[in-house]
Amino acid sequence: MKLIVGLGNPGKEYDGTRHNAGFACVDATQVKWGLPEFALQKKFLALVSEGTVGNEKVLIAKPQTFMNASGESVAKIATFYHVEPQDIYIVHDDIDLPLGSIRVRKDGSAGTHNGMKSIVASFGHTDFPRIRIGIESRGVTAPQEQDITSFVLHPFLKKELPLLKEGLENGVNALEMALKGDLTGAMELYN
Repeated sequence: MKLIVGLGNPGKEYDGTRHNAGFACVDATQVKWGLPEFALQKKFLALVSEGTVGNEKVLIAKPQTFMNASGESVAKIATFYHVEPQDIYIVHDDIDLPLGSIRVRKDGSAGTHNGMKSIVASFGHTDFPRIRIGIESRGVTAPQEQDITSFVLHPFLKKELPLLKEGLENGVNALEMALKGDLTGAMELYN
């Protein structure tokens, strides 16, 4: 089984915000792959969509714990399904990447991302593949002009949506490549 986790904050007030780019990417993935609608699984503290893609069983999750406690949800799912770290794909926003770009990594530190910090703390290691979705938009609402928390909780502007769409589509494509066993190819294509 492959576990794909999109990070974000639950609630309508966070829909469309930069910090929810991970949710947006897995939403697009669920639709493209024709998986069932997301449903709340209280035991996992997450919205989940489960199905088969090709010959691979896949569970897509959107933790409902708020960003800073995402690790609790991810650990519950991984433990229940006995998912190995290399089969857990984390999709999250990255304030250091330009809007529309993505980066694919097979592992690495959490950096400044609190959702990733929570996951690393829950598992005690950093051995998770991840897809980072760029949310920085120079000249629109540059992070250096305001505090980072306010920036990531700010919705995308209408003029930014085409670049966001490009980044989300690339994120879905990278997940498809990874699911087919070509994480290295995804890294070479998008990094």
